[in-house]
Amino acid sequence: MPAAAYPPNEAERQELLDSLRLLDTENEEVFDRITRLVARLLKVPTALFSLVDAERQWFKSRVGLDALEPPREQAFCSHAILQDQPLVVPDASNDERFADNPLVTGAPNIRFYAGVPIRSSGGLPIGTLCAIDDHVRVLSADELCILIDLADIVQKEVQYRERLAVAGRHLEHSEAVLDASEARFRTIFDLASIGIALVAPGGGWLSVNRALLDIVGYSQEELLRLTFQDITYAEDLDIDLEQLTQLQAGTIDQYQLEKRYIRKDGRIVWTNLNVSPKRSANGEIEYLVTVVKDIQAQKEAQAALDELHADLEMRVATRTNELREREAELRSVIENANDAYIGLNEKGAVTVWNRAAEETFGFCALEAVGRPLEALIIPPELVHAHQGGMLRYVTSGVSTVLGKRLELPAIRKDGSRLTVEVRINELEVRGQKMFSAFLHDITERKQAEARREFESRHDMLTGLLNRRALMETLPIAQSRANRSGRSLGLLFVDLDGFKAVNDTHGHEAGDRLLSEIGTRLRGVVRKTDSVFRLAGDEFTVLLEGLHDTGSAYVAAAKIIEAVSRPVAVDGGQARVGASIGLALFAPNGGASPEALIKEADERMYQAKRAGKGRICPPAP
Repeated sequence: MPAAAYPPNEAERQELLDSLRLLDTENEEVFDRITRLVARLLKVPTALFSLVDAERQWFKSRVGLDALEPPREQAFCSHAILQDQPLVVPDASNDERFADNPLVTGAPNIRFYAGVPIRSSGGLPIGTLCAIDDHVRVLSADELCILIDLADIVQKEVQYRERLAVAGRHLEHSEAVLDASEARFRTIFDLASIGIALVAPGGGWLSVNRALLDIVGYSQEELLRLTFQDITYAEDLDIDLEQLTQLQAGTIDQYQLEKRYIRKDGRIVWTNLNVSPKRSANGEIEYLVTVVKDIQAQKEAQAALDELHADLEMRVATRTNELREREAELRSVIENANDAYIGLNEKGAVTVWNRAAEETFGFCALEAVGRPLEALIIPPELVHAHQGGMLRYVTSGVSTVLGKRLELPAIRKDGSRLTVEVRINELEVRGQKMFSAFLHDITERKQAEARREFESRHDMLTGLLNRRALMETLPIAQSRANRSGRSLGLLFVDLDGFKAVNDTHGHEAGDRLLSEIGTRLRGVVRKTDSVFRLAGDEFTVLLEGLHDTGSAYVAAAKIIEAVSRPVAVDGGQARVGASIGLALFAPNGGASPEALIKEADERMYQAKRAGKGRICPPAP
């Protein structure tokens, strides 16, 4: 069975497929409806929307097949994505590419296959829409047209989702001249994950963006004929109107609530609503800036397309040239953003500092605006790199950070440190470079990662390094020994009489004794040496930079003396001893880490057989 070749742009294709977030997700009616139509119109038992992953074929939608992910080398679709035209196989058993394929020789006994490649906007094939039958058949021209038309629907849906991720780039070509506020406004909207609308004081929709239309399921023309009251869930309408009344009376300057909308298809969708007024010079509300975030996924605790639709296209139908209106709209969006937003000019001075930035870093906007960023949140050790990077980009256009998602350290006003995930973008307005950045505090996540890493390399009872850490450290220490020309020693320490402590005083007392022994071992070795607990009452000590064997003997003798001192347990005292095996690694020696540990272990057992409480040296 000849396996299909990988496309020459496989890495780019795989990266695109991963970015679409279709793999390993729940069924979606938009795709299931198409596969049902394929099965019904072509009268085949099996229809699939198949995605070709790196090592497997995964079915986003399927009719008539239980399997979810056969190996890629068995997939007919792996051949189909290599073609510009549909792949039609009337009889797979007589096709040398598939005759011995397990899917042909066994269940589901494929005979007929027809697959149309599904491609990205740039022409990268991600999978196929295919029809499968267990009988030999010939596809008519009309039937092939049906399959191609249905595949085109699937492809348009995939490309629509792809376009959502790059909507910001399309908007850059939509207008020839933008003032500074409009450019900043669109950049913020490009990075937002929320629906936005302008609403009349009475509730009529004046202007809505694509994301909001997606949330409520109406077209723009349909929605503009309605009011927000028309599509608000009845139980949520009173509290919304009550907040609006207070806003109109001037007792509050904005409001936020969770409410439900009734979609055009009748389904209920939960949203987080933020409403701020745009007032005229005489204080009258001209319109309401409404920010709507789809939180249905959180409410239902299930995967949905909300994240994909979060990268939305912003449309503001009514545009004016008045700077005050642009600034008011921009401030409303920035102030209601969940993440910290910072705007900078080309000199690196802060021009915008939103409410989330105040909460994250402790500086109020009055303190931050106008000051260089390095005077606010950049740690001292990174100030030089930041200033050099700004100067290099302004003078040469070379940057290593723009457009990338980075994890960087930052400092708060009180001096405490945090880690932020940041994405910086650049825009040019009338020859002036400006920068915008969203920053998300990931300190807790990084601390959790550090804890997990610590726990994976340490023994929780004694706090010593564990066996995994030994196997990682020993090869590195051997390399250092080869470079320095100094030997290293490995002591294998096994406690004498530990079982008796457990039997007499119990396992809790035994654990306390092990913890105390770990403390003593750390106390008698050099800071350059490392102590490990392997398991039970077995420890190892790694001695680096030895001038001679005698240095290792001295360290081992200190360990025996330290271990032999009594340990207080349960109001009494317990004593244990230590038998130690010593293995040496000479510079440029050939012993592997495993061999060195084994040698030290064997020497330890020789020490025990010789009477315990002893040091067994390496063979001369």
